[in-house]
Amino acid sequence: MLQFRRTLLSVVSALMLVAPVYAGKLAIVIDDFGYRPQTENQILAMPSALSVAVLPNAPHAREMATRAHNSGHEVLIHLPMAPLSKQPLEKDTLRPEMSSSEIERIIREAYGKVPYAVGLNNHMGSAMTSSLFGMQKVMQSLARYNLYFLDSMTIGNSQAMRAAQGTGVKVIKRKVFLDDTQNEADIRFQFNRAVQLARRTGSAIAIGHPHPSTVRVLQQMLPSLPADITLVHASSLLNEPQVDTSTPQRTPPKNAAPVAPRNPFSGVKVCQPKGSLEPVDARRFFSVLSESIAQSMLIKYMQHQWQGWGKSPNSAPVKVD
Repeated sequence: MLQFRRTLLSVVSALMLVAPVYAGKLAIVIDDFGYRPQTENQILAMPSALSVAVLPNAPHAREMATRAHNSGHEVLIHLPMAPLSKQPLEKDTLRPEMSSSEIERIIREAYGKVPYAVGLNNHMGSAMTSSLFGMQKVMQSLARYNLYFLDSMTIGNSQAMRAAQGTGVKVIKRKVFLDDTQNEADIRFQFNRAVQLARRTGSAIAIGHPHPSTVRVLQQMLPSLPADITLVHASSLLNEPQVDTSTPQRTPPKNAAPVAPRNPFSGVKVCQPKGSLEPVDARRFFSVLSESIAQSMLIKYMQHQWQGWGKSPNSAPVKVD
């Protein structure tokens, strides 16, 4: 029995050596690129795992997207979408009542103005992203360009994930805003909150802006990122579990044009977890692994064989359950 325990310990130890150590993944996206090259260049001097989102109609959009790509940063289109609040809208702001062809035109032109873009996220957009029928038109356009959608979550009832079903467009969601205020202490607090979320749930996406205060905090905190946290491009999280918290919309808004589905058969819907997945402690993992190995047929057979050593050749054969 002692020899059996030693062998089992050796097996578990070997598995510990080959088992990968999973760190929390943190993606940081800096929005509003294209207006302030001097400050934005400071962002581009930071680790290339930072992602940047470029406003397509900004005066330096093409220049900054190209510089970001050449520096190894991931590039997204930061597309204006209509908010619920009453305020002047930027040129080519997406609105729920727009036709599919108008939304397609705006996304096509934005794609041409922001080279190397692999994804798109919303600038403002509480009215647009909370409209299922508006977002269905957006997702159909994004599918043509193989772009993913980063939901900035400017409203809790965003319909982005629901609208993407059947289109092939992948949706990921922002968890933390770094700089709702430009106070450095507040930004550091939000940065640490994003780190804690990444550690607890396995991944987190934080969005910030090229404010001087945000730049200073990132310059201070990125070099001392905890060893168990890995900075990644936003696209690295496309296969991470996402929870759809939206409320279904059963009837189209007034005057909204019906949207034909991209594919009449959308396949089986993906089952989503009801809550955030909690990380498994390493000790618990190997405890469960050890118990599973001990209960396996092979180990039981080996155990019986070791127990049978020293018995006479005429002993009855061992029956394995």
